[in-house]
Amino acid sequence: MQAKDLALGTKELPEAPRLRKLIGPSFIILGLGLGSGEVVLWPYMASNYGLGIVWGMLVGITVQFFINMEVARYALINGESIFVGFTRLLRWLPAWFIISTFFGFGWPGIGLYGATLLSTAFGLRNPNLVGIVLFIIIGLILSLGTVLYKTVETLQKYLISIGVPFIVIIAYSLASRADVAALVQGLFGQGSLNGEPYSFLPAGIAMGTFLGALAYAGAGGNLNLTQSCYIRDKGYGMGKYADKITSLITSKEGGHAFTLTGNTFPPTEENLARFRKWWKAVNTEHLLVFWALGLFTMLSLSLLAYITTFGAENNAQGINFVVNEAFAIGLRTLPIFGMLFLVVTGIMLAATQLTVLDSTSRIITENLLLLTNMKSIRVSRVYYTVLWMQILFGITVFSAGFDQPLTLIVLGAVINAFSMFVYSGIILFLNNKLLAKPLRPRPWRNLVMAATFLFFGFFCMVTLVTEL
Repeated sequence: MQAKDLALGTKELPEAPRLRKLIGPSFIILGLGLGSGEVVLWPYMASNYGLGIVWGMLVGITVQFFINMEVARYALINGESIFVGFTRLLRWLPAWFIISTFFGFGWPGIGLYGATLLSTAFGLRNPNLVGIVLFIIIGLILSLGTVLYKTVETLQKYLISIGVPFIVIIAYSLASRADVAALVQGLFGQGSLNGEPYSFLPAGIAMGTFLGALAYAGAGGNLNLTQSCYIRDKGYGMGKYADKITSLITSKEGGHAFTLTGNTFPPTEENLARFRKWWKAVNTEHLLVFWALGLFTMLSLSLLAYITTFGAENNAQGINFVVNEAFAIGLRTLPIFGMLFLVVTGIMLAATQLTVLDSTSRIITENLLLLTNMKSIRVSRVYYTVLWMQILFGITVFSAGFDQPLTLIVLGAVINAFSMFVYSGIILFLNNKLLAKPLRPRPWRNLVMAATFLFFGFFCMVTLVTEL
């Protein structure tokens, strides 16, 4: 699209509601992380390298907090996704986000992981067939919900409120004081492997896996950018004036027609005062739900992996470490709790795959429409076409017999780390160029974003040198 086709409208900024009414989008972003970083990669790292590497999750989720808030800043002010802003900067950026999103998350590793754990829990022999059924169920859930955003938010709230307490109770009931002390020391980069102490990174660590874990300490990759879509669809800030994606089946019109461009507000004293209230409330909501709850969950899952599987045989082989973990839980408590652990983590991974498919379909849909210069379109029709194409791709992978989900997750994570390196720099430029001066980030936030850009750039370079 040309810049003239992306002109913003002008309306007054609504008043900010109370904090309890703002809870929502962060649960979706947290749910995205539960299937990639929290449940899979960080526990896998802890089971093989000990707890001395958990400082990486603290750094990873912290920088993602600041990334997400800069994404939220743009959406609050303009009532549109950040991809529209990217297109204003460079016409062909949508092509990059389509390609990087598909290659970063198109492979159904998270769903296959969940299907494998559920198959193990119930004694089913064919996890690939379970994965096919799982993807069809996901497609039906997303297609039948009246308003897409409400469907995804409600599902994640219920699953997180049930799954996280279950895992936390098991982890801290089995952990000793020495285990908790090792976890705290790991936050400062101090650990031990094979009886040898190390600082920050143990010898022989797979840098590709560590980089992927950094990227997945939270939602990861381009999925962080969908925070702007959920801010808009929740009706935060100027998102109040935006339309929503509705179901093709339940909607009488077969999909709502609306423009991708939003509305901004004049920077009057009254609007700026309202924005400060919005900004404080959204920061608080994201800090509590995404950062605090997300970090606590990751630490708990890594602690549980450490006390049950660290030093065990076969941990480096695919998903065996999770099965070993469940077996150890069953031995130290009751067998039923080991099976429940597999069921809970399997369902959490399945829910994450649902949210990933929703987020990637949103990203690809919006960027496809921006790239093809469509102004007013039935977004729902394009979204559901993209969604079911991704589902069919996942089913094809399952049908081909691919049975190593961890390989797919690590590959996608590395791609997403490179993507985060790219867009953290673009966001820094965007919010300091296109937003009104009183609404731009403060200097210290710009420093954090610049450090994030350099941080991911450094680890991407180290990974390239190490792996190639």
